[in-house]
Amino acid sequence: MARIFDVIEYPSEMRDEIVHRFPESGIGDYRIGSQVIVRESQAAVFFRDGNALDVFRAGRHTIVTANIPKLIDWIGKAFNERTPFPAEVYFVSMKEFANEKWGTPQPIIVRNPGMGLGVALLQGFGTFSFQVKDPQQFVTQVVGTQGAYRTSDIEERLKNMLLSKLQDVLGETTAAKSVVDLIGLTEEIGASVRAKAQDDFEALGLVLKSFYIGNLKPSTKSAQELRDMGMLDMATYTQLQAADAMRDAASNPSGGAGLTAGIGAGMGIGSLMQQATSGAMQQQAGGGAKAAAGIPDVMTPAEAAAILKVSEEDVLAAINDKSLKAKKMGNAYRISKSALEEFLKG
Repeated sequence: MARIFDVIEYPSEMRDEIVHRFPESGIGDYRIGSQVIVRESQAAVFFRDGNALDVFRAGRHTIVTANIPKLIDWIGKAFNERTPFPAEVYFVSMKEFANEKWGTPQPIIVRNPGMGLGVALLQGFGTFSFQVKDPQQFVTQVVGTQGAYRTSDIEERLKNMLLSKLQDVLGETTAAKSVVDLIGLTEEIGASVRAKAQDDFEALGLVLKSFYIGNLKPSTKSAQELRDMGMLDMATYTQLQAADAMRDAASNPSGGAGLTAGIGAGMGIGSLMQQATSGAMQQQAGGGAKAAAGIPDVMTPAEAAAILKVSEEDVLAAINDKSLKAKKMGNAYRISKSALEEFLKG
């Protein structure tokens, strides 16, 4: 026989719990006259047969047809008022859930006219807080029949909503501001995100209380990662890859990195970057094809070094770290044209 509850309460602080169903599983048997005790930081939604009949706020409530008018339709006048009836109560935390963390798993692409490639990648992180505004709507729209619903159950959904709005705001802001200006407008951007996201939160029965940007900065993504994101053509990718190699060589001038840095210097990376942003890549590609035509089918390390405009030691270092393929014959190395071209592609 099912247990008949005369007192329904959930004496918990609900630290990370938004909703707690009573009972957690199955259906509770209650009486007309049963007591529902709701804490100050809670609301209670009364359900029967999957329908929300009423919402109780803080205080002690008695289940009677007077304060749940719809209940009389479910029980019917033929029942004695002491007859148990099946129902569920969902206790909803009405406190503010603060210091929820958000971050950009992938950089956000924004326009950056007049600088570099004309685009920039931004990464950021910060915190946000939310609160249940409409307990009945939140339970019916989001929670369903779960016995317990925690912040971890909805945080990913809320973060995705916020990041979508952040991307919109950044796109709108960079239409009039540079990326340098953007980084100094974190408070204004946060307020705009909060305003844009409010309707989406209210659709779930929630309210977005705050959205703070702790840090917003350019991404450190490499040329390869930019290319994987579909942002670079092959010519621009080759230039940025050489720039990455020069940066790495500055911290580790020995070994194979020195070779790649030497290649970057030999190509005149500074002027090439300027050509990339001014749309002169077609002319450079034609010149590169002519240079490639002059590479012999088989080379010694010294010949390869002359073509690359680096030292023979740099070529040998690249062979030893296997970034440049070569065939060893006795004590000598021979490098094929295809191996060198493959190496130049990175």
